[in-house]
Amino acid sequence: MRVVIVTESFPPDVNGVAHCALQTARHLVDRGHVPLVVAPATAAGSGPDATAPCPVVRIPSIPLPGYPQVRVALPSRRVAAAITEHRADIVHLASPFILGVRGMAAAARLGIPAVAVYQTDLAGYARTYVGAGEATAWRRIRSVHAAADRTLAPSSVALHDLEAHGVPRVKLWARGVDTVRFRPDRRDEAMRRELAPNGELIVGYVGRLAPEKQVELLAGVCGLDGVRVVIVGDGPSQTSLTEQLPGAVFLGRRTGDELARIFASLDVFAHTGPFETFCQTVQEAMASGVPVVAPAAGGPLDLVAHGCTGLLVPPRDAAAVRDAVWSLAGDPALRAAYGAAARDMVEGRTWAAVGDQLIGHYGDVLSARTVVAA
Repeated sequence: MRVVIVTESFPPDVNGVAHCALQTARHLVDRGHVPLVVAPATAAGSGPDATAPCPVVRIPSIPLPGYPQVRVALPSRRVAAAITEHRADIVHLASPFILGVRGMAAAARLGIPAVAVYQTDLAGYARTYVGAGEATAWRRIRSVHAAADRTLAPSSVALHDLEAHGVPRVKLWARGVDTVRFRPDRRDEAMRRELAPNGELIVGYVGRLAPEKQVELLAGVCGLDGVRVVIVGDGPSQTSLTEQLPGAVFLGRRTGDELARIFASLDVFAHTGPFETFCQTVQEAMASGVPVVAPAAGGPLDLVAHGCTGLLVPPRDAAAVRDAVWSLAGDPALRAAYGAAARDMVEGRTWAAVGDQLIGHYGDVLSARTVVAA
């Protein structure tokens, strides 16, 4: 198959949409297919993507006001031209919102089937950033995804939300995890001594530092005796969080094997954001053999088995996060049992396995189009 992946974000960006688009492109190449990526230009310009597994067409973009790490593609005819020149059999729309809408429109004009991957809780973001606009966000989501031949939801909660808001033709497609990179034996005792020189229990958060992630809920954890909070990531909330989380260690953005060592060196992974459609960092912590504390909302409901691989707590409840961490802090055997069960649970969730599922969805869509055409 010849596939055009139109994505709102792509490496060197570090986020779930970019990572999933990259892994999708890699898997397609590995299986003998021919992908092309269309993505916003980076802040450094639209130079060659030397590490990409396939050609990348970069669309001129501008930084999102107030959040310069996120770039928004400008109107461009290059999207339709790229789809045409690639002779695409199918168009894959990764978290379509702006660039993806243009990709959808181009696919429709050209009569090419499209699969839309839902990844971002825009309604939740609307509540967080503007305090309103949830209904408007859902109208936008519905209009975009209703035009696709199939929408893929990353979790059962996301699937239910899409169907409840009138999005048709929704199927479940979860995310993979690199179980070779993220694994328990990456634990680094030297790193642990550096992060917690007095032997403290290390509780980590990995992700964007933005209002919707509600990382400030870890303030109570920072106050626990013998606990060191480690924060990995960057974003617009970083300055305020350094004040709200006294004693926490901020490591900034980390990637690759270094990130894997950090994950495996944690004693507990704590996620706080209530708007996750999936939550890849929870899966990476589980692959690293680390017990998880996460809100009982969105994607973590599918990932964390409460009382087996970690603990689910009420969303937006700082005291519940603190208490869950404290219950694990005093029980090394329980942490070890949860961590081992977490690793076992994700062993089969490789990108190769979920990538083959995605190719199956492509095949279903193409077959349906063939039947209609006949």
